[in-house]
Amino acid sequence: MKRLYSVLSTLLLLFFAAISFFPIYMALINSFKTQGEIFSSVLKWPSKLHFENYTGVFEQLNLFQSGWNTIIVTVIGLAGIVIFGSLAGYKLARTSGKLSNFIFTMFLASMLVPFHSIMITLTKIAKGIHVQGSIYGLGLIYIGLGVNMAIFLYHGFVKSIPKELEEAAKIDGCNDFQIYTKIIFPLLKPITATILILDVLWLWNDFLLPLIMLTDVNNYTLMLSVNMLFGEYNSDWPKILSGLIITALPVVIFYAVFQKYILKGIAEGAIK
Repeated sequence: MKRLYSVLSTLLLLFFAAISFFPIYMALINSFKTQGEIFSSVLKWPSKLHFENYTGVFEQLNLFQSGWNTIIVTVIGLAGIVIFGSLAGYKLARTSGKLSNFIFTMFLASMLVPFHSIMITLTKIAKGIHVQGSIYGLGLIYIGLGVNMAIFLYHGFVKSIPKELEEAAKIDGCNDFQIYTKIIFPLLKPITATILILDVLWLWNDFLLPLIMLTDVNNYTLMLSVNMLFGEYNSDWPKILSGLIITALPVVIFYAVFQKYILKGIAEGAIK
């Protein structure tokens, strides 16, 4: 009976994996077709591999510049989220009192606010402080939008770290900053890996916020650059699919390498 259950579970998981992989498979095979072949049948294999779709994307779009812009935004966002999130999560977890609980509750409540409800206000604020149109300003905005989730995860993880480690460090002469940098933050590695993976997927693939914040085509991220291939009356689907494959490939590889840390970090952090 257990063997039958194991076989059925494996088949069910393979079925759902195939469903999840199917859109990627469709995008991949159609990225090597001509426009006519796509309209003729999206399910057939291409009669010939048209690699010029990929070279045409690089010629038509400045993907190297867009990729560099995306990397800058992602690195700024990740660095700020990890630094401020870990500091705030550690301090709130180790500080008892109504004020600490209130601040932590406010961070949790902000996670429930839909982005669309603050989109217009956020645009006005960004314009007022002169960060609209800047990729560096976009990275700072991502810090503000993503730090609440990081604080929640770090807060839960810090509670699982024995206080005796900090007390021993104080006896040895460490101040609060040294305790954080030399003891606490290294122990936060599992949850930090989880936050990095989740936020890389978010920052790299985000479309709406860069769309409303970036005005200069030279500052476009990868997703905005690929969006330029969509025409008002006609769209070059082979190049669009090729661009999407190129854009998604780095983050897919990153996720495949580090995905094991997601469940591990959440289980060791938020659940505890």
